[in-house]
Amino acid sequence: MNFTDDQIIALLGGTKQVAKMCNVAPPAVTQWRTRGIPHGQLVFLAAQIEKQSHGLVTRKDMFPKSYALVWPELA
Repeated sequence: MNFTDDQIIALLGGTKQVAKMCNVAPPAVTQWRTRGIPHGQLVFLAAQIEKQSHGLVTRKDMFPKSYALVWPELA
Protein backbone atom coordinates (compact mmCIF):
# COMPACT_ATOMS: atom_id res chain seq x y z
CA MET A 1 0.00 0.00 0.00
CA ASN A 2 1.31 3.44 -0.87
CA PHE A 3 0.67 6.52 1.20
CA THR A 4 1.07 10.09 -0.02
CA ASP A 5 3.45 12.33 1.89
CA ASP A 6 0.43 14.17 3.27
CA GLN A 7 -1.01 10.87 4.55
CA ILE A 8 2.34 9.89 6.08
CA ILE A 9 2.52 13.16 8.01
CA ALA A 10 -1.04 12.66 9.25
CA LEU A 11 -0.27 9.03 10.18
CA LEU A 12 2.69 10.18 12.28
CA GLY A 13 0.61 12.66 14.27
CA GLY A 14 0.49 15.75 12.10
CA THR A 15 2.71 18.64 11.21
CA LYS A 16 3.82 19.64 14.71
CA GLN A 17 4.62 16.07 15.77
CA VAL A 18 6.66 15.33 12.63
CA ALA A 19 8.47 18.66 12.97
CA LYS A 20 9.40 17.74 16.54
CA MET A 21 10.53 14.24 15.50
CA CYS A 22 12.74 15.66 12.73
CA ASN A 23 13.93 18.71 14.67
CA VAL A 24 12.66 21.14 12.03
CA ALA A 25 10.20 24.02 12.06
CA PRO A 26 6.54 23.17 11.39
CA PRO A 27 6.46 25.31 8.20
CA ALA A 28 9.07 22.96 6.70
CA VAL A 29 6.80 19.98 7.30
CA THR A 30 3.87 21.89 5.83
CA GLN A 31 5.90 22.28 2.63
CA TRP A 32 6.67 18.55 2.62
CA ARG A 33 2.94 17.86 2.33
CA THR A 34 2.99 19.20 -1.24
CA ARG A 35 6.65 19.11 -2.25
CA GLY A 36 7.45 15.72 -0.77
CA ILE A 37 9.31 14.55 2.30
CA PRO A 38 13.07 14.88 1.68
CA HIS A 39 14.80 11.53 1.22
CA GLY A 40 16.96 11.85 4.34
CA GLN A 41 13.97 12.66 6.50
CA LEU A 42 11.97 9.81 4.96
CA VAL A 43 14.75 7.36 5.83
CA PHE A 44 14.78 8.78 9.36
CA LEU A 45 10.99 8.38 9.68
CA ALA A 46 10.70 5.01 7.93
CA ALA A 47 10.62 2.79 11.03
CA GLN A 48 7.94 4.97 12.60
CA ILE A 49 5.92 4.87 9.38
CA GLU A 50 6.13 1.08 9.40
CA LYS A 51 5.09 0.93 13.05
CA GLN A 52 2.23 3.42 12.80
CA SER A 53 0.84 1.82 9.62
CA HIS A 54 0.87 -1.57 11.40
CA GLY A 55 3.06 -2.97 8.65
CA LEU A 56 0.90 -1.79 5.73
CA VAL A 57 3.89 0.25 4.59
CA THR A 58 7.26 -1.37 5.26
CA ARG A 59 10.79 -0.08 4.94
CA LYS A 60 11.33 -2.76 2.28
CA ASP A 61 8.41 -1.30 0.32
CA MET A 62 9.66 2.27 0.67
CA PHE A 63 13.29 1.50 -0.19
CA PRO A 64 13.34 -1.75 -2.20
CA LYS A 65 16.85 -1.21 -3.59
CA SER A 66 18.59 0.08 -0.49
CA TYR A 67 16.77 -1.16 2.60
CA ALA A 68 19.41 -3.82 3.35
CA LEU A 69 22.16 -1.19 3.43
CA VAL A 70 20.28 1.08 5.80
CA TRP A 71 18.62 -1.61 7.92
CA PRO A 72 20.77 -4.77 7.68
CA GLU A 73 18.54 -6.54 10.18
CA LEU A 74 15.82 -6.63 7.49
CA ALA A 75 18.00 -8.39 4.92
